[in-house]
Amino acid sequence: MRILDFRFLLPLTSSAPTTFGLILATSILTACSPLCDKEVTPVASYSKKAPLPEFINDPYEATNRRVWAVNQQILKRVINPTARTYKAVVPRTVRGSIKNFDRNITYPGRLVNNLLQGRWAGAKDETTRFISNTTVGIGGILDPATKWGVNKSEANFNQTFSKWGWKPKSYVMLPLLGPSDNRHAVSLFADRAADPLTYASQPYRSAAYLTTYDKIASSSEFINQLLEIESDAYSFIKYGWSYTSKQHLPSNDKPISIDSSSLQTLAAATFTPNDRRFLAKSNKVRIKIPTTRKKLEINYWLQKHPAPLVYILPGLAAHRVANISLTLAEMLYEEGYSVVSTTSIFHPEFMENASTADLPAYAPTDNRDLLVAMTEMDKVLVKKHPARFTKRALIGMSMGGYMSLKLSIRNRKQDPDYISFDRYVAVNSPVNLIYGANLLDSFIQAPMEWPETTRQQRVNNTLHKAAANSFHNRRQKPKFTFDAIESKYLVGLVFRLGLRDILYSTQTRNNQGVIKTPLTKGKREPLYQELMNYSYTDYFYKFAAPYYQTKGRSIAEILRHANLRNHTQKLRDQKKVRIITNRNDFLLQASDITWLKSNFTSSQLTIFPQGGHLGNLNQPAVKDAIYRALDGLK
Repeated sequence: MRILDFRFLLPLTSSAPTTFGLILATSILTACSPLCDKEVTPVASYSKKAPLPEFINDPYEATNRRVWAVNQQILKRVINPTARTYKAVVPRTVRGSIKNFDRNITYPGRLVNNLLQGRWAGAKDETTRFISNTTVGIGGILDPATKWGVNKSEANFNQTFSKWGWKPKSYVMLPLLGPSDNRHAVSLFADRAADPLTYASQPYRSAAYLTTYDKIASSSEFINQLLEIESDAYSFIKYGWSYTSKQHLPSNDKPISIDSSSLQTLAAATFTPNDRRFLAKSNKVRIKIPTTRKKLEINYWLQKHPAPLVYILPGLAAHRVANISLTLAEMLYEEGYSVVSTTSIFHPEFMENASTADLPAYAPTDNRDLLVAMTEMDKVLVKKHPARFTKRALIGMSMGGYMSLKLSIRNRKQDPDYISFDRYVAVNSPVNLIYGANLLDSFIQAPMEWPETTRQQRVNNTLHKAAANSFHNRRQKPKFTFDAIESKYLVGLVFRLGLRDILYSTQTRNNQGVIKTPLTKGKREPLYQELMNYSYTDYFYKFAAPYYQTKGRSIAEILRHANLRNHTQKLRDQKKVRIITNRNDFLLQASDITWLKSNFTSSQLTIFPQGGHLGNLNQPAVKDAIYRALDGLK
């Protein structure tokens, strides 16, 4: 799972939420993996209307997307490049002083809004802070009030309007300022009117420009990461705004029952590299893929001396710079390996640049596309850095692990010119993909157990809790807990969002005529609503199977390649394979655990009792298992 700090949602105003909580949902996409297989009888179809969250209304979507396109170019071409220079030149302590000054000078707005909301203690605390920081803190450059334990009481006009009963009704993307809504947009101008620097003349007005730019620059790396990962960052931000912009806390009832597997899986949302600059320290190169003649980007980290090279292959719809991939890359790099991070074959970046098929589903074709891409990656890296790499390893997570195992048993005599690896490591790989597909389709239907009269409210509250968990000050309030239905639903929703993007990418390139809503780029929400009601079972039987049947591939043949048990003998004979998994991984059946134990030796197979699906990847014992899986490569 990945999680991004979304402090840039509205960088020019202090009334913006500080973190994008819905990423808790989308983050699981960085490592997970359903498709379709046939051993378990497929469910009929889950394309009945899924219980989905209510996102903010977007009546101006076409216009908002045009504004976002301009904002996106400014972020990419102006803010990100200059922010790197700014942070390299201006010391962290100086930037901290700029933030202190900005908060101190905007005291009048907080005072007024505390009073308008009847928060008398808050008004007193903010006044005490202002006097202390203005005098002892030398005009607010320092923050002695915090050291003295004086509480902060954040207050703005958005909070005030909310308390007075104004409910936002429409989403708005503001030029330069970013995401907003009709209430928030008005409150933004009211906050600016309460800011003393608004009325200042030079040179004091320059301070306003500096503090504004500092806010933007502080989140530039997160901005860049988001724009790379998300195929539709506009939708991603809008969905997040729907819940992070709420001014009240969600309900947090004590769970009646817990599902440890899905709940532990959500822990992966907290995975981030220890070094906040780890992504920025990577090298990036664009690889021309010979089969498509298009270019695919990779990120890599190079040791100073010759070292083994490890390729990281993430799961369904996962991107090379998602946090879980970066977390694993950092672990390996610190252990002395050079590392390459690649993008999933189910991510639009790969599908649109390196896939020879219109949509992924048939393992031999998918594996060949991946093999071609990685071979070209290796050629380019060897040419750029001769004599820097020794042995090669491939580590796949979830769907990436499944593909790693499939690649380990390919016939090398038929394609000797393609890359091969000295070790194939599968972390939390599924065994039977149809089981995973059916299970995940059922997860998004978990709220159907709730009474119909309260179902929508509880679905919304679940997403609100996910958002609040992400950015709430844990020193002030406990973490929000999830019961069994909620944790399953979050996992199911994540996968459904990933499927939405897969379908949008494949059908806009080759419309098979299944989707009824027009495939437009400017106003997508009606289309997305239809796409969200297609299940993984639907994806296989309504999209993938018909497509591959036109290529001469039967359903039985496609399904045969979607179950590792159909390749038992070849896998058993492959001594370069290592498998790391959790007994309570929801993608595994009890019979899958038995099959793994029966066909792989104790030196090849490590099973942890807990962790869900990749929820324990950052634990010391799991790290040690990954290092042991690579023993002998150095």
